Amino acid sequence: MTPELLRLLQSVDTPTVCNAIEVVQGKRGFDAFTRGTMLCSEPGRSVVGYAVTAQIAALAPPTEAPEVIRDRRMAYYKSMHDAPKPSVAVIEDLDFPDCIGAYWGEVNTTIHKGFGMSGALTNGVMRDLGDLPEGFPVIAGSIGPSHGFVHVRTLGQPVTVFGLRVAHGDLVHADRHGALVIPPEVIPALDKGIEKLLATEKLVLDPAREAGFDFAAFERAWSAFEKART
Repeated sequence: MTPELLRLLQSVDTPTVCNAIEVVQGKRGFDAFTRGTMLCSEPGRSVVGYAVTAQIAALAPPTEAPEVIRDRRMAYYKSMHDAPKPSVAVIEDLDFPDCIGAYWGEVNTTIHKGFGMSGALTNGVMRDLGDLPEGFPVIAGSIGPSHGFVHVRTLGQPVTVFGLRVAHGDLVHADRHGALVIPPEVIPALDKGIEKLLATEKLVLDPAREAGFDFAAFERAWSAFEKART
């Protein structure tokens, strides 16, 4: 991913990227995206980066020895710190759909932002909404007040968040609409795909926003739109 592509991806929303992937692939059917409604701590910002994965749980206290839990926690933070940038923490809460542990609060988000990460994606819980650092969006499954018995269970394995399977190192795009994994094979042409998508949409959007837009104008605009998509 070039710096130019990164800036472009940061400037557009996740539905745009979802559609642009299909433009590059030349067909409908792309399905590597989340299902269901998610919550975003910064609705106007997109998160782009390579996934750093882990699993957590919080409903019950850990059963392993305290030193094992601490060592894994430190390994987790080391993994987040050392990950190639841009990076996104992608965390599966194993308690889902009964998650109670708000792993993403003021302290943890500030730590991850300090490590240079772009944001977090989780099926779990976030809190401290008035105190989260700006520029580190959290896309989460719910909001809650407690951290419960939250602890790290595993590191670096594939995880599932709202139906989306994410492997360590996958390129993720996420915002208030949810998240997707960008297929590696489309990356070289994704900038052109986004540009083509935005240009073709304007063929309908511009006339539809003009005064006097009627069905005849719609037919002309839609015909041009369909021709541009083929």
